[in-house]
Amino acid sequence: MAENKPTATVAKAATSVQPKKGGNAISYIAPIACIVAGYIIWRFVLGDPSNFTKPDMSGGFWPSHVGPKGALVRAYEGGIIVPLLIGLNLMVWVFAIERFLTISKATGKGSIAEFIRKVQYHLANKNVDAALSECDKQKGSVGNVMKAGLRKYKEMTTNTELDTEQKVLAIQKEVEEATALELPMLEKNLVFLSTITSLATLVALLGTVMGMIKSFGALGEEGGAAAATALAVGISEALYNTALGIGTSAIAMVFYNIFTTRIDGITYGIDESGFTLTQSFGSLYK
Repeated sequence: MAENKPTATVAKAATSVQPKKGGNAISYIAPIACIVAGYIIWRFVLGDPSNFTKPDMSGGFWPSHVGPKGALVRAYEGGIIVPLLIGLNLMVWVFAIERFLTISKATGKGSIAEFIRKVQYHLANKNVDAALSECDKQKGSVGNVMKAGLRKYKEMTTNTELDTEQKVLAIQKEVEEATALELPMLEKNLVFLSTITSLATLVALLGTVMGMIKSFGALGEEGGAAAATALAVGISEALYNTALGIGTSAIAMVFYNIFTTRIDGITYGIDESGFTLTQSFGSLYK
């Protein structure tokens, strides 16, 4: 019974890690705002009557303007799918900026590798306070996890109830809890970029198919050169959907890969931090 008691103490040990408070309103507001903005751009910028030789002055939700004066304006005739694609494109940029700011903050100041080396040096000299000071300077996710672990590390140096192995386990548990709070913050909203990578192409394909159906329908109703001209114009309009969708998917994919690579670097630093703490304590406080 006496040997099992310390183990129970470790399981019930208090943690200094506190859940991070913060909402994620952007995940609800941004998609709706971007789709609305996409429609506004399509309807009032591309669809401005001055951009057409034969504008539909009756207005409405979807004016039937004819004769676009430029190649970019011709995207207006791609149909109602175009505003959705513009909205998806805007969404990519909104979440890319949001993730860039968040991940840049999580990266902290200076090199992560250099920060870990400084902490290792201070721990080798049994100067935990100096190591904690380095965490305050780093101000990133690695520093936050290391700081939580160092607090438990410092607490374990004066603990006389547990053996070395149990102390190491307590430090490791603290690091794992801190990591579990940091990683979701890093990966939050990346799902939008990964989803848009596939969704934009599918939406573009839908717009293209709708445009082709409309074009071939007109071809069946008309004949001669007029029908051929209508078909060529219709195909051109339909392909604007394809171009916009593929471009949006490509941008989303590039940003997604950039951010996941940066997150992998932070995650590696967090893992190395935990290894540093447990190895240092195990070797110095046997």
